[in-house]
Amino acid sequence: MDILLQQILNGLVLGSIYALIALGYTMVYGILGIINFAHGEVLMIGAMVALTLITLITQLPLGLPPWVLLVLVLLMTMGVCASVSYLIERFAYRPLRHAPRLAPLISAIGVSVLLQTLAMIIWSRNPMTYPQLLPSTPIDLFGSGATITGKEIVIIATSFSVMALLLLIVQKTKLGRAMRATAEQPNVAALMGVNPNRVISITFMLGGALAALAGIMMATNYGNVHFSMGFIPGLKAFTAAVLGGIGNIQGAMLGGLLLGLIEAIGAGYISDWTGGLLGSNYQDIFAFMVLILVLVFRPRGLLGERVSDRA
Repeated sequence: MDILLQQILNGLVLGSIYALIALGYTMVYGILGIINFAHGEVLMIGAMVALTLITLITQLPLGLPPWVLLVLVLLMTMGVCASVSYLIERFAYRPLRHAPRLAPLISAIGVSVLLQTLAMIIWSRNPMTYPQLLPSTPIDLFGSGATITGKEIVIIATSFSVMALLLLIVQKTKLGRAMRATAEQPNVAALMGVNPNRVISITFMLGGALAALAGIMMATNYGNVHFSMGFIPGLKAFTAAVLGGIGNIQGAMLGGLLLGLIEAIGAGYISDWTGGLLGSNYQDIFAFMVLILVLVFRPRGLLGERVSDRA
């Protein structure tokens, strides 16, 4: 039982990160109907920029507490990644908005390769250690044998808070109404005074800010960063978005959490299930097994897919 509880806790941490990344995918798809496969690389840029900022700021005689430093770096990194996402939308997607669906996909793959190459040039190919700014001492949960650290508690709490805030923005604010109107019928929304280009750019920027937060969380959780760190989490977050129902914000949140739990529990028991043939290092297979099963049996996802008429 202690193993199951530990894997559930690990799954909540993983799922919180996947859900944040999946929100970026699902918001863009909900409005434009395209998949931003460069989103994982924005996450990587966020982690790399955060490491650079931490290194620079700690060299200054400011004496900032670790949590203040982390918040300051997070805000700056979110701004950088929001700007990167804006540039991606402006130059890689907007000119192809009315092109065949394959064109934006190829453009996204090109942007992904470009960002990875730039990261290799700027930060090198080698993994770099990420400083631990949050407490990592294990906390025993009620004597159960399962443990959780302070940084994992912060990751879960922050993710849920940000997801709730985003849902509130989309459901209750003027910007959220503009986003929903643009998703449903951009031409009619324009006649009602909504600027679709502005709404789409803001959506990309919000997704970039969430990717920055997820990148810092991943770097904090694993303790290292490298130029290709966003590729696999990006694919898994896409799987989470499909699982929950791509284009649906609640679905992205649910899909991310479920995928994290499936992956963590599977990693804990895969050795027993296969008689020792496979170990926990094969945990990635669960995400892609889920993707295949969802596409075969429920391609609309658990919470369905919003289909918009763009005529």
